[in-house]
Amino acid sequence: MSRVIVSTGRGGTGKSTFVALASRCLNSPKLLIDLDPDESLADMLGIDLEGMGKKTISAMLYEFIREKDGRSGYNLFSELLSRILDDCLYREEKFDFISLGTKFAVGCYCAPDAVLKDFIPTVAKDYEEVIVDSPAGLEHFNRKVVVDIDDLFVILDPSEKSVKHIERVLGIVRGLKVNYSHLYLIGSHRFTEETEEYLRSSGETYLGKIEYDGEVKKYNLEGKSLLDLPENSPALHSVKKVLAKAGFSYKDVV
Repeated sequence: MSRVIVSTGRGGTGKSTFVALASRCLNSPKLLIDLDPDESLADMLGIDLEGMGKKTISAMLYEFIREKDGRSGYNLFSELLSRILDDCLYREEKFDFISLGTKFAVGCYCAPDAVLKDFIPTVAKDYEEVIVDSPAGLEHFNRKVVVDIDDLFVILDPSEKSVKHIERVLGIVRGLKVNYSHLYLIGSHRFTEETEEYLRSSGETYLGKIEYDGEVKKYNLEGKSLLDLPENSPALHSVKKVLAKAGFSYKDVV
């Protein structure tokens, strides 16, 4: 049974950085899913999907619908699953990766989200961990893209809106009956010892903050993979500590 991990929060809090560094720490086989149309996680992992001949879910679905226009009698789910595995799933030794992608057509992301909603439980059994990088905000919860979560990490910045985001996350997942086993709070590097007290006194489990690391910004600007950060990286070290506090054993956090 796979362990489903979801990183959520407002925009710019460091969700993708957390997912990239967590993916370095955890056991293989693991599947990384980028639900953010901005596609920043692929960049942080050093993945060139187009260069590797892979499509995003949105791009594949657009092509699929055009091909099937006016036709009937086909098994929609099995054909879509086959296309995802062949056209969208990027594989390498340490992890597999799939991206929702940017949608260059009129309309919302409901259809690509629905495809992923069915895809995730179908393939999750093949991985020890499934790690999901959510888009900013709460809409992905409304669409119930991932409904059975083991570890829900809420990444926060030191702002009133971010702190209120905790209540909104709790309200929506409970109201929509999104199942989770654990909910954890993580602060961005912008938290001070004083402002961290807001999180410690929130009534939810606060695991700590991701320490500032100038190399993370440098790697992002230069298009280098965060997986290549040195072992003494403060950001990497703090993510390891957070995962250990969340119950991942030290043999998992390598």
